[in-house]
Amino acid sequence: MFKRFAAACGALALLHAGHVLAHEPSGRDVREAMKRAAVFFRSISTNGGYCGIYSLDLTRRYGEAFYERAGAHEIWIQPPGTPTVGEVFLRAHRATRDNDYLAAATEVGKALAWAQRTAGGWDHRANMSHFKPDAGKISRRTGRCTFDDNITQGALSFLIRLDEAADQPWLTESVELALKFVMTAQFKNGAWPQWYPLRGGYHRYYTFNDNTINDCIRVMVQAHRAYKKPEYLRSARRGGDFIIRSQLPAPQAGWAQQYSHDLKPAWARAFEPPGVCSAVTARNIRTLVDLHLYTRDGRYLKPVPAAVQWLETSKLRKDRWARLYEVGTNKPIYGDRDRKIHYTLDEISAERRSGYSWQSSYGIPGVIRYHEKVTKLGAARYLADAAKPAGAKERRARATALEPTVRRIIAGLDRKGRWLTRTDRKGRPLKQPVIYASMFVDNMKVLCKYLELLGNGPWARQGGPGNS
Repeated sequence: MFKRFAAACGALALLHAGHVLAHEPSGRDVREAMKRAAVFFRSISTNGGYCGIYSLDLTRRYGEAFYERAGAHEIWIQPPGTPTVGEVFLRAHRATRDNDYLAAATEVGKALAWAQRTAGGWDHRANMSHFKPDAGKISRRTGRCTFDDNITQGALSFLIRLDEAADQPWLTESVELALKFVMTAQFKNGAWPQWYPLRGGYHRYYTFNDNTINDCIRVMVQAHRAYKKPEYLRSARRGGDFIIRSQLPAPQAGWAQQYSHDLKPAWARAFEPPGVCSAVTARNIRTLVDLHLYTRDGRYLKPVPAAVQWLETSKLRKDRWARLYEVGTNKPIYGDRDRKIHYTLDEISAERRSGYSWQSSYGIPGVIRYHEKVTKLGAARYLADAAKPAGAKERRARATALEPTVRRIIAGLDRKGRWLTRTDRKGRPLKQPVIYASMFVDNMKVLCKYLELLGNGPWARQGGPGNS
């Protein structure tokens, strides 16, 4: 079990913070580092669930940021909280075949099942004081659920993956309840709101912002792939149909962040004016291409060329776009807490300039290339090429390229199995180091990827890619 292994690993000097391996990281080095980190992180869970940030002495816990203090019995559902940690435990299980990771992921799954609302979805946080792991029946609390920030979709996505690895009646029941909820919350036109049961204001609008509809479509495709039930695919296709229906007319053939129920771009928060959104447009293109690949339905590709054309003509400069463009004029627009439209970044407050993404690449060049490649090759060939496993030579090259990062990650693990952060998300120094769930997740992903690249090669167990 984790505790026994932790005691054995504690004496390994090579994993002390600041110690750099004198040789290429081997599979054994990586597995030992992963194990020690997982032992520690599992030890700080709250009934199997996690928060986003922990103080060094574990007396203070936070959600996404320091302004979201978590209560003594609370866990965080919003990424990079509980489902995100569960996903990395599942990946570690796949990479190592160590059942302790599956046990840790199952604990996460049970926490999420108890955190689930009676309606079937999740809020961004959950009070677990009612948690009774040995109870014969899960006790759930009432309340609204959100699709914002991949909260309900992320929890459900993890549970579907867990259900493929650990067959448990409570898990099946939780997944089925959540899938029923997602389909119930979907409007007849295929869209999803930000919250359900419906709340007032922009929370009830048809919402693309923060990937709301895109994540709903993705998880319904995932559910269809896992369970083959036609209603799940129908739900995903209806979501795709709404993307097609809500595309704005040329020459601004993109999409807004949210739409009122008369299908017009709408205000959300005070600093989120209606407009054509480059980031949403890129994500919708990707979702449409994904749906085409899954269904082989050419309808999903038809809206893309006009959207790409709008993106190409709306660049601020190379690989840089404004987030929002005014409907009609196509001028870049910006928002502030005064609920007014501004036309330059200089007009808005410093707090909003730094607290919201107004200009970026938004993954647009990559999504354009994705569409071009699928169109050029066709769905069948694209999928066949994507399914081809990398050869030993290519895997070795990738592992070698990853090696310096793996060294740094192993060197950064302290004696207790912690990766500590001494700056906040904006790079500002903190008075005391903290423990970020996101750092644990990111580092574990890299270590898992390294193990996956090592595979079953002659250098997998002892040496790294340079030791064969």
